[in-house]
Amino acid sequence: MVTLSDVAKKANVSKMTVSRVINHPEQVTDELKLLVFKAMKELNYRPNVAAKALARNRTQIIKLFILEEMSTVEPYYMSLLTGIARELEKRQYSLQLVTQHNFDIGGCDGYIITGMRDQDYEWIGRLEKPVVLFGENHYGYDFIDTDNQKGIKMATKYMLDRDYQQIIFIGIDLNEPFEYSREAGYLQVMQQVQKTPQIIRVSNHSHSAEKIIGKNWRKFPGNTGFVCASDRLALGVERAVMKQQGKVPEEYGIIGHDGVFLDQVADPRLTTIRQDVTKMGEACAKMVLRKIEQVGAPQGERLFVPTLVARETTR
Repeated sequence: MVTLSDVAKKANVSKMTVSRVINHPEQVTDELKLLVFKAMKELNYRPNVAAKALARNRTQIIKLFILEEMSTVEPYYMSLLTGIARELEKRQYSLQLVTQHNFDIGGCDGYIITGMRDQDYEWIGRLEKPVVLFGENHYGYDFIDTDNQKGIKMATKYMLDRDYQQIIFIGIDLNEPFEYSREAGYLQVMQQVQKTPQIIRVSNHSHSAEKIIGKNWRKFPGNTGFVCASDRLALGVERAVMKQQGKVPEEYGIIGHDGVFLDQVADPRLTTIRQDVTKMGEACAKMVLRKIEQVGAPQGERLFVPTLVARETTR
């Protein structure tokens, strides 16, 4: 049986270096990793992950809870899953997607939780393993998120710079921190330019936005810009404007938020505030693994700066 010593000898490095490449690759140079991986491949050496986990009293499993209806934001969560899984693979961890039906099945070393609502924090507080949230919160939990306030400020300023006179915010009808932050970004800019803010809140479905815009169409004269809290809402606004024979972007501007998939399939294609959800997923995995290694030590928060992608729904 090929041993760690055999790999070290083949790669002409120490056993400690081989161990670091396997267990903590982020601490080793790319040159050393290539040497060790080449030796492992030539010798057909496979680390005994199960034995290592058992010795460290670990399961090598991270559970991901998605606490909202995935069908409403599926492309978004596929990007998140990709990022988390990609980073966990580097550390020989497995990802388990948790549903309401397998909540208590099997052990794990830590949790990543997203889609949480106010009523969820009571049971989250009872979890005994390290927890990282994907999404800002006001309860002191470690989290990763986009800078929601900055993104919508960027979108609102962009609308004003393109001379849309009436700027309306189409928000998500949720009393949650991320939505408050997005609305706050809009309100700050409108106050700075001394314009009257207008906020419409609907559920995060394109048909909800389409219906409310169609119903109130007479309130939206030409030269109106719609800043939307999600690409789904922006897609609904776009459909409503087109049905009413409004001209996009000459008469009506539309900006979404997310930039994961829907912005590219809309016609015209949406200008949007893009979040790098895959990178944020990687950051979630890094944070929860670091928290595990540090025996639950607080990790704080990390906000990713979004980018504005200009397309065909703004001048």
